[in-house]
Amino acid sequence: MNKHKTIRFFTISIILLLQITLLMLMIRKHFAYDTFIALFSALFVTIAVLLGYKYLDLHHDAYGYEDFSVAIWVPIGAIVCHLLYVSTDLGAVLSASLVGVLASFFPNLYKESAYLKKLPSPIYCGVFVGMSSVVIAPSIYFVMVAGMLSGLLFMLSKNIFLGIGGKLGTVAFGGVVITSLIYWLACML
Repeated sequence: MNKHKTIRFFTISIILLLQITLLMLMIRKHFAYDTFIALFSALFVTIAVLLGYKYLDLHHDAYGYEDFSVAIWVPIGAIVCHLLYVSTDLGAVLSASLVGVLASFFPNLYKESAYLKKLPSPIYCGVFVGMSSVVIAPSIYFVMVAGMLSGLLFMLSKNIFLGIGGKLGTVAFGGVVITSLIYWLACML
């Protein structure tokens, strides 16, 4: 039971840290010339996010993890979307839309399959990774690693943030940010 609590704490901490970091960067950019408003906004947003985590019922009490056979579709969705994005004139949004719409039909291929019913969400999570700008995700290898890390976060966050919008995007953002950090550290060495 302690192992599950540790994994849940780690997953929530990573996602919380990523959310606060993103919000801080947006506030910093928006209020670049007014430091007081930026600091006040950052403090307000951080307190609101922390109170939300503490007092809202965002999680199941049961510890559950998504199957690897389902989470493997996150990097697949990322790669397919990225390849469409960089090799056609569709652009990121249309490539993501096309892959997402195609993924939504997977459960209809065999209506009795419980497995196929689980696939649209991880594929669409991967789509958010795959539609990253080529400035951020410069190669297919970057997208594969970000997709795999997002798949890992997807597996670990099965019973976390239920009913809250933006979970798939947050998971994808986490994979891209962690991969960017690894890429940046590798370039520094």
